[in-house]
Amino acid sequence: MTENHRTTYKEEATELLADLEASLLELEENPEDTEIIGRVFRCLHTIKGSGAMFGFDDIAAFTHEVETTFDLIREGKMAVTGELIGITLSTCDHIRSLLEASDGGPEPDKQHGDGLIASLKKLMPGIPDSSPPEDPEQIDETSNEDFANPEALEVTYRIRFRPERHLLTTGFNPILLLNELREFGPCKVVALIKEIPPLDEIDPEECYTYWDVILTTAHGTNAIKDIFIFIEDVCELTIDIIDDGETTEEEEPPKIIPPNHKRLGEILVEKGDLRPEHINKALSAQKPIGQLLMEAGVVDAGLIESACAEQAHIKEVRRSRQVNETISTVRVPADRLDTLVNLVGELVTVQARLSQLAALENHSEIISVAEEVERLTEDLRDNVMNIRMVPIGTTFNKFKRLVRDLSAELGKNVVLETVGAETELDKTVIERLNDPLIHLIRNSVDHGIEAPGAREAVGKPPHGTVRISATHSGAFVLIQITDDGAGLDKEAIRDKAVAKGLISPDVELSEKDIFSLIFTPGFSTAEKLTSISGRGVGMDVVKRNIEALRGSIEIESRKGAGTLITLKLPLTLAIIDGLLVKVGQGQFIIPLPIVQECVELTPVEKARSNGRDLAYVRGDIVPYIRLRERFLINGQVPDIEQIIITGACAGKVGLVVDQVIGERQTVIKNLGKLFQHVEDISGATILGDGKVALILDVPKLVEAEIDVSQGTCIH
Repeated sequence: MTENHRTTYKEEATELLADLEASLLELEENPEDTEIIGRVFRCLHTIKGSGAMFGFDDIAAFTHEVETTFDLIREGKMAVTGELIGITLSTCDHIRSLLEASDGGPEPDKQHGDGLIASLKKLMPGIPDSSPPEDPEQIDETSNEDFANPEALEVTYRIRFRPERHLLTTGFNPILLLNELREFGPCKVVALIKEIPPLDEIDPEECYTYWDVILTTAHGTNAIKDIFIFIEDVCELTIDIIDDGETTEEEEPPKIIPPNHKRLGEILVEKGDLRPEHINKALSAQKPIGQLLMEAGVVDAGLIESACAEQAHIKEVRRSRQVNETISTVRVPADRLDTLVNLVGELVTVQARLSQLAALENHSEIISVAEEVERLTEDLRDNVMNIRMVPIGTTFNKFKRLVRDLSAELGKNVVLETVGAETELDKTVIERLNDPLIHLIRNSVDHGIEAPGAREAVGKPPHGTVRISATHSGAFVLIQITDDGAGLDKEAIRDKAVAKGLISPDVELSEKDIFSLIFTPGFSTAEKLTSISGRGVGMDVVKRNIEALRGSIEIESRKGAGTLITLKLPLTLAIIDGLLVKVGQGQFIIPLPIVQECVELTPVEKARSNGRDLAYVRGDIVPYIRLRERFLINGQVPDIEQIIITGACAGKVGLVVDQVIGERQTVIKNLGKLFQHVEDISGATILGDGKVALILDVPKLVEAEIDVSQGTCIH
């Protein structure tokens, strides 16, 4: 067994465990839903069966016992209860720890695993204990029972399984897969051996045989594919439906014979010149078509045997349609995808150089080629970025388990609602977003939602609700965490800030500025901090992590009504559209999605503001920041400067530059550890002429200009 196949199993098992947890939480809400029960059983069955095949015998043996419990539930011999769901969720954690141990992690407590199995057996009504079988292959033979919907029709499939020649060298045994197919229902397997070479030419490590399988089962096509899931890349697998289970022997469809084209025997019988038994006797004297074809050397005996097996099987279950199943997805390692994105980023940089060179040379043919390359590069960039986009729902599903466990630990009744699970984000953003979201949800459950008695005392329902939603907003995604709990106490936050010396007692703060104080390191209004969370404890880390993703976080709250936390995040961290500007000899990139418009800052406008950094834009007063002053850039200031109006802070904020050069596709490069604490800059990019332009972090740039003591954005 190669390490690649063990790694593949670990990845598949991790995904199956996530699906299993989501299905268990769904089953807790709908304990009578047979479809969900089947889904749980299927996940356990695949983890167990594949674990035995790949040498994870401890996982196979442990999961076998859990699977037995859900087999009883599937048969109606056992009911789904909250206690059962809780124990099964703990078994998921134990299986996950067994997987981690196989990667060199700490060995899980075997007594804990045995205790979980014992707890499951106590819930079984009158079911004697059964020790797990020692032989992993025995597990498959004894427990791989039909987990299809018992009300589903049995469908007959024709399966051709042709492994690649080198399959045996990877450690796979094809016979185990065929035996697992046999457990699905009535099955006929025919080995096709025509490709086996003469004895002196045989390589004993290669597989020359392939198989035809005729299978009648209530399982679906996906269940059959699951058996071959770990070798789908090294075999040819064709699954055809040859009987839908609705046509019976008596309902055989009529033979299609064109008018006036009756068979000779039928005409003789109709005329009374011949009796039917004479025709049957004459037909029986003829050689079968298979024998005639073999004698003609057209096909070999194996193919005839396969066709005859299918013919015999069809007599038992009638066939009315045929469906060809194809594999529609391809699994690609994440590091390969990251490499592809990096290469596309380099291509974008080279394309920018080509476009700049074409403009300088002013050669029509070169310009035409550069424009075509630019179009193709943009299409390639968009497609590669789309490949990296994954639904955020996979992350949302993890939080259902988190809320359930926290509710039980705190003695609260909390329901988690999710909206917009199909919203897509760059996989890198989702991976780095997981920890901040966990912290925010823990805070909402622990610090936001009141105890059932306290909620009823103020006229609220005993159960609290935490809602997490995701929606697209231009080039950003808005993620909102809402709870209907006690809300934030503005006065308590203010008093705590005064006590800590963060603000002076006489300062006037807006509601937004007061709430932003909870992001101060170590700030908390909790009288007693729990092991779960304290509002404010770690919130500075949450904000820092969100800002590291070039995002922002805002809080709205009303005492007694609940809290709303909004995260604004970019769709991707790799390549963005930017606006290239110039200040002195320096060049900067402003992310294009936050740019609203560009206007001129003339001497007349400067005079109107009476020395204040304010501009009048179509009746609105817009504060602005001079990048020349902010970054201490020397040089001659042009008579007419440019203001880039951005949607930062609470409203519009302008950035004053010398010149606007134009839009650029921007490949984001990290500045490195030496510059990791540099404020106002989120990265850098290489321009077409080889020069470096810094990418402005506009929210941080604006925040640095905020005077909290006055509660205004710019002064």
